[in-house]
Amino acid sequence: MYALNFYSSVFTQALRDGRKTLTIRLGDKRDKYQEGQLVWVTVGNRFSVKQRIFTAVIDQVEVKTLREVTPREIERENPATREHAELIDFLSKIYRRTVMADDAVTVIHFSRVTEAKNE
Repeated sequence: MYALNFYSSVFTQALRDGRKTLTIRLGDKRDKYQEGQLVWVTVGNRFSVKQRIFTAVIDQVEVKTLREVTPREIERENPATREHAELIDFLSKIYRRTVMADDAVTVIHFSRVTEAKNE
C-alpha cells in the first residue's frame, strides 16, 4: 500500500475536515500514483513514526508546470495559501531547494474512503 504522507501535523485537521483534498508534489509522480489507487493518508516526519489519518482513493493525477496550477488547486493543497508565490515558497521549504514557476509538479486529487454502514 502506498501512502500520501504529509510532514507537517498542521495539515492533520485540514485533512480530517476535508479542506485538504489534493497534494502538489515536485516532479512527475505518475509512476508512483495512479487514478483509482488506494493509499493511506498519513502525517509524520521522514524516518519517523507516521499517523494514519484515513484511507483515500486517488481521483486524478495530473502533471503540469507550477505556473499552470489553478488558484482552486492551490487552496485545496493548503487552505492558508492562495497565491502562486506562496505555493512556490512553501514547496521550496519542503523540498529544501529553490522551486521555480516552470518546474514540473504532479497534482494528486484524492477522496476519503469510509466504511459502508449496514442498513
